[in-house]
Amino acid sequence: MKQLFRTANIYMILGLVSGLYARELTHLNHFEGDTPLDTLHTHLLALGMLFFLVVIALEKLFALTESRLFKWFFLLYNGGLILTVAVMTLRGTLTVLDAAPQGAADTTLAWTAGFGHIVLTVGLIFFFHALEHRIKASKEAAKDTEHAETATA
Repeated sequence: MKQLFRTANIYMILGLVSGLYARELTHLNHFEGDTPLDTLHTHLLALGMLFFLVVIALEKLFALTESRLFKWFFLLYNGGLILTVAVMTLRGTLTVLDAAPQGAADTTLAWTAGFGHIVLTVGLIFFFHALEHRIKASKEAAKDTEHAETATA
């Protein structure tokens, strides 16, 4: 649970700092246009902080971390999100600085961002499988408790 709280807290800090970074970078460079930096703040707060706050609640209810799939979810989801956000930051910064990548560099960034999204998706698949496993285990434990109470009555 402590690890989940720290993760949510780190994403909260990154989300707030990224909003400040985007605002100041565009302001200092007199940039008026769309850039991936515009949604960086929201990605970090929603997919990072808010998502992990929900995971904390689900951990409390279903002991998610007891699932063998949880570690895979945690590593893949965070890896995918960090990679995606890193590419957004790089592409947004280059756009504001009027140095948008061209040709092979642009293609490489696009593929890297796509790979980050794929890893994030695989992490979500592991999350839902872990959650399903723990919900089933929770139901089984409730049935066993009910049967034990009935047998002793």
